[in-house]
Amino acid sequence: MTHPNRRPTPVLLLSGPSGSGKSSLAARTGLPVLRLDDFYKEGDDPTLPLVPGSDDIDWDAPGSWDADAAVAAVLSLYGTGRTEVPVYDIATSSRTGTAALDAGAAPVFVAEGIFAAEIVARCRELGVLADALCLCGRPSTTFRRRLARDLREGRKSLPFLLRRGLRLMREERGIVARQAAQGAHPCGRAEALDRIEAAIAAARARNAAIPEPATPAVRKGTPGRTAV
Repeated sequence: MTHPNRRPTPVLLLSGPSGSGKSSLAARTGLPVLRLDDFYKEGDDPTLPLVPGSDDIDWDAPGSWDADAAVAAVLSLYGTGRTEVPVYDIATSSRTGTAALDAGAAPVFVAEGIFAAEIVARCRELGVLADALCLCGRPSTTFRRRLARDLREGRKSLPFLLRRGLRLMREERGIVARQAAQGAHPCGRAEALDRIEAAIAAARARNAAIPEPATPAVRKGTPGRTAV
């Protein structure tokens, strides 16, 4: 629900394969960013899916992620401009606390993560969507970028990261096709920035067309007494 004295803040969903550059692009926009990876389930959750034919948890399957909690955070930011989000440690596969996220006076906010396309339809139906993008590029480049990041941040063991990385490189074009089918527009970095600028301009124009909330009239009365 939107606060009566506040203009809504729609969401720009930024999806794409792991390592495609979503986080760096989101940071470059200067907009508030909701990190959808913080809505991963914890490592002891019995509903976590496994990679077929192995004992590895499939952290790239939507079943490893809490879509309902992510949508609730999007709705809160849209209507009130703020929300509480979990702080997730990928290295330990656990939530370590919560943090407040405030959209301030931003015309839109970015929600980025590999599962962003999973909630495009729901956000569109709820009327909170500014745009949905799928950032994509060369699978070999994505593989190198993802591996360097994951090693630098100590996310998982090297054998796990290599197995995951090679599997994702083989599956990357299919991942992009799936996210496109879910409603996220596939594009490179330059086109993504252009569409983000267009979404910001559209939101500002829409906000300018919304009348300012009426200020209740103050009736004068005798000092010390209530006017009736």
